[in-house]
Amino acid sequence: MVMTTNTNTAATTGTTTTGATTTGAVTPAGTGGDAGGGTGRIDFAKAAPKVFRALVGFDAAAREGLDPALVELIQIRASHLNHCAYCLHMHTNDAREAGESEDRLHMVAVWREARHFFTPKEQAALALTEAVTRVADAGVPDDVYAEAAAHFDDAELGHVLALILTINTWNRVALSTAKVAGTDERR
Repeated sequence: MVMTTNTNTAATTGTTTTGATTTGAVTPAGTGGDAGGGTGRIDFAKAAPKVFRALVGFDAAAREGLDPALVELIQIRASHLNHCAYCLHMHTNDAREAGESEDRLHMVAVWREARHFFTPKEQAALALTEAVTRVADAGVPDDVYAEAAAHFDDAELGHVLALILTINTWNRVALSTAKVAGTDERR
């Protein structure tokens, strides 16, 4: 999409650009943008469709062969850690629709203090999710990796790692494009 405007006032910063020509999927301030909140940020899927489709494909491939409940737990935990309300809202709703209990959903953020809600395999996946999501803090500790490897075969572990990578990417897309919780475009 090519958009040409004579005056564009950014709602969030109060700045004005005159005589600007913008190429790409940029939405003028106040019209919703990708986030539905009038941020003037790009619609990532429209601005970079090949990248978006590749990420959707990566996400789909990562999920293959994994228990859907485990997939949602991983996505919820990474979204907590990344403070991504958009993805957290989406994945808690997906988990509910798949039959996940409210008790477990409420305990994901504090799973270490509520281990009895989660299987040892889920706990290993949650610990790995935390380590990979916070990789800049301390890397992925050997004991965390070894515990995950004890619960998943190599193929499953590869898929778990890929899923952690994709949700971290989705979180960053949602946060950087100012997606608003409760505006899941998939529905």
